[in-house]
Amino acid sequence: MSTNWLTQDAYNRLVAELKQLTEVERPAIAKRIDEARQEGDLKENGGYHAAREQQSWNETRIAQLEDLIKNAEIGETPEDDGVVTVGKVITAKVAGMQMEFLLGSREIAEADDNVEVYSPDAPLGAAIMGHKNGEKVSYKAPNGKKITVEIVASKPYRV
Repeated sequence: MSTNWLTQDAYNRLVAELKQLTEVERPAIAKRIDEARQEGDLKENGGYHAAREQQSWNETRIAQLEDLIKNAEIGETPEDDGVVTVGKVITAKVAGMQMEFLLGSREIAEADDNVEVYSPDAPLGAAIMGHKNGEKVSYKAPNGKKITVEIVASKPYRV
């Protein structure tokens, strides 16, 4: 399993979400399932099926959070030094088209932030990692094409 780089704030958000799902949502869903079961015929019981679906979603999210937290590496917000690192918003010209994205994982960003996220392990992320503003690098895309990237800006992600 790979390491998940997180800021302390992101880590705290994930731990709080996990606590909410395990200590509040899980028992509430179990209670709704039990109440729906007591109504009788489960084939025609929409409340029962909805509660079971919600239970499935909740348990899946709990497993995701436990994995993220277990494999988390907590780090400080990176410096504004113009070097591409995890936890920064990168502005780059990729194959001539300008784009902006967060280098890291979705968990670094606030839930309501619609920032696009690229993994540092993805071909683009790996190619630009450690390079500085103004540098040009290239990488081989999964389809075999060579793609040129110019790093325009690299700034710390701050919410």
